[in-house]
Amino acid sequence: MEKILLIDDDEGLLHFLSRFFLRKGFDVTTFTDARIAIDAISRQNFDLVMLDYKMPELNGLDALEEIKKIDTKTPVILMTAYGTTDLAIEAMKQGAYDYLVKPFEQMDLTRIVGEALAVNRQVKDVVGFPVADPSPPSFSKTKSALKIIGNSRKMQEIYKLIGQIAEKNVAVFITGESGTGKELVARAIYHHSGRKEKPFIAVNCAAIPESLFESELFGHERGAFTGAERTVIGKIERCDQGTLFLDEIAEMSLPLQAKLLRTIQEKEIERVGGDRIIPVDVRIIAATNKEIEKEVEGGRFRQDLYWRLQVISLHIPPLRERIEDLPALVEYFLARFCSEYNRAQCFIKDSALKKLSAYSWPGNVRELENCVRRAVLLSAGNVIAEKDLMLPEAEEKKRLQGFSREQLVDRLREKLENIIPDILRLSDQDIHANIIEMVEETLIRAALRECGDNQVQAAKMLGISRNTLRHRLKRQQKHQADEKSQG
Repeated sequence: MEKILLIDDDEGLLHFLSRFFLRKGFDVTTFTDARIAIDAISRQNFDLVMLDYKMPELNGLDALEEIKKIDTKTPVILMTAYGTTDLAIEAMKQGAYDYLVKPFEQMDLTRIVGEALAVNRQVKDVVGFPVADPSPPSFSKTKSALKIIGNSRKMQEIYKLIGQIAEKNVAVFITGESGTGKELVARAIYHHSGRKEKPFIAVNCAAIPESLFESELFGHERGAFTGAERTVIGKIERCDQGTLFLDEIAEMSLPLQAKLLRTIQEKEIERVGGDRIIPVDVRIIAATNKEIEKEVEGGRFRQDLYWRLQVISLHIPPLRERIEDLPALVEYFLARFCSEYNRAQCFIKDSALKKLSAYSWPGNVRELENCVRRAVLLSAGNVIAEKDLMLPEAEEKKRLQGFSREQLVDRLREKLENIIPDILRLSDQDIHANIIEMVEETLIRAALRECGDNQVQAAKMLGISRNTLRHRLKRQQKHQADEKSQG
């Protein structure tokens, strides 16, 4: 349960906020005296502090300074009836996460508190990674229990690279499929860096509407646009001297990419609607699940920004390419979820582990995590058996094993007949001439993905020679280049 500390000499407001947060499941502590509250902060841990600006004896900014001397990581939100830009700037300079103007809307309160608690978790949940001689997987309820699991050769190379670059003040570009753990690696770099006492903020570039993205990153001044009723500090400015993780950066629009590039080059920002240059010192770690070189070639991602971001490149392999790490991952998740749900330690049968190892894991470690969580929740005893695992692809394969060759062909024809009408409708748009090429390209791409880009295996799966596969890949690349030049 996350702990919120409220400091305000207005007992009515304290009562309202206490009830509001208690209903949401938080542990709430309140003080009307800032000095007593500061003493409490020195003796116990909190996940968020909400502090009034105007109080007798010790005002909010002075109290904020004292709090930050004791605890640099816990986010502090300043509450004030004096919502001036100068106050916001001064509060941010002294380390406040944000400020709220009284009387505040419940929607703003919920949003800002939710964001601050998310930042608190990212900063305080230290991510570790194995050493050369790993100890048995274990899990405790304390913070700093998150780990990157795996001792395959590919993962050992990643650990070495994290160790080499964490202390270096350079940009890092992380690639890998969805669910491989890119954010966990970014947080490990942060927690082992010289910036670990400063903020870490993660931004999912795919989750923010484009119309709001510029304001989210760079902030905006009061009156900058309709509805901008207060000065808002952007994620980059909040992250000064810290680390900003831009996940799914390939989803960022080209105009925003240009503005981000300028920020990296000049180490300064300008809020939307503002005319003041604000210096910032931020380490950027970027990540994407797309093939970024193709995004650059296609003109969807700026090449100059790409070169700025990928000073160090780090690729996280999919789970199917390090399947030898699966037993350790399963043990780790079992220990974690049994602890989380107050269950006796669960164990997994060899036959169940074999079933997990035979699965292709398109959702990678995240899918495995969800699978183990579900098994822990639904299993009757403390032993996870095959029947406790829900793997759609594995179940489908098991069912198909009893089919004859003729039955499999008939089943394939039936599926094709279901989608062919949709394909033929393309003829209405003059695309019918490329239908066969489109189907072939899709099939080859799927086979290569299934085989981890191994052309020999993909050719075998498709029933053609490797030379034939390479010839068709070249033809596809030429076709794509011709379309691009015509466009």
